[in-house]
Amino acid sequence: MGVLRKAQDEGKPAGRVPAIDLGATFTDLRQEILAAVERVLASGRYIGGPEVERLEREFAAFCDVPHAVAVSSGTDALRFALIAAGAGGGPRDEVITSPLTFIATTEAISQAGARTVFVDVDPESLTLDPGLVRKAITDRTAAIVPIHLYGQTADMGPILEMARPRALAVVEDACQAHGALYRGGAAGAGRSAGSLGDAGCFSFYPTKNLGGCGEGGMLTTARAEIAARARSLRDHGQSEKYIHAEEGYNGRLDALQAAILRVKLKRLSGWNARRRALAALYTERFKEMGLAGTALRLPVEKPWGTHVYHLYTVRVPIDVRDRVRAELLEKEIETGIHYPIPLHLQACYASLGLREGSFPVAERAAREVLSLPLFPEMTDAQVERVCEALRVVLGRG
Repeated sequence: MGVLRKAQDEGKPAGRVPAIDLGATFTDLRQEILAAVERVLASGRYIGGPEVERLEREFAAFCDVPHAVAVSSGTDALRFALIAAGAGGGPRDEVITSPLTFIATTEAISQAGARTVFVDVDPESLTLDPGLVRKAITDRTAAIVPIHLYGQTADMGPILEMARPRALAVVEDACQAHGALYRGGAAGAGRSAGSLGDAGCFSFYPTKNLGGCGEGGMLTTARAEIAARARSLRDHGQSEKYIHAEEGYNGRLDALQAAILRVKLKRLSGWNARRRALAALYTERFKEMGLAGTALRLPVEKPWGTHVYHLYTVRVPIDVRDRVRAELLEKEIETGIHYPIPLHLQACYASLGLREGSFPVAERAAREVLSLPLFPEMTDAQVERVCEALRVVLGRG
């Protein structure tokens, strides 16, 4: 398979290094994707149907869970999971999560009828700090939403241990963690992201490790009642056609996306292996160049799991991060910032009464993080080019 080779470094021009190259994935899978699209168009089944049902079965098997419910986005997966788990609309209406995430996480909490309670993050993994979660739990807490950030799971063991005796729902935001494992590596085979809490939520936005050609999402769960409620919620509250037990949403996945995702799902483990190899190469070269440390804080793979590197996110000193990013762009190297403003400082959450200094670890990270180019078709030579460019740029500082 093309992405598992070292890629054709020979003869490649320097050129632009994109943050991600979606066109390269299509080029590799062109014939299979076009055949899948043609199959759906010829079938006349464009919403739901066999392609969606097969994707649900295949993704459930991938995550080692009994149930998977395909929906129209990762946001819908989170919203439906919270509603189905009973988190919102009652006296226990608070949900604990991290401020260092995309707003979809907290949109889903609000739209489920709950109030967001933010907790700061672990300084290395930037995932929820379990000790701070424990301190934030009150008699109003209904659920915890750990974010599996950048491709690494949160430390789920302590979170589950404090949630279970209190009957708190745990909904995993696994939108960046397709194929990540908890207690993997030397600790054993590990359990898949999305199989640990009451429900797991995935996004199939095109840039994800498993991305479609448009929007899409998946809810995974071992609890049949959560799966059944999510299926109702995604389809206008219908138990059968035109029979509505409740008001729901239009949150269905279309068959074209399902068919394309089925083609890609077969490659996901290989793509994740290539991402890990590229991340290891980045780390090795930065250490050889003497950049690891104060000039460049590298991602840390925590002992509790196996990272699938949705993003290779380094941390650059606050006073130079934006200059470094601008100078890399001048060298035709694209980067990203995930995320520049923690959610508690966004205008839409001003009513929470939080301010600068409320969550210092997340706030500092937001001013330092820089996501470097990483995608399965990336060549070793491109990694070398990024590393050398960073060495030059940081050397000027």
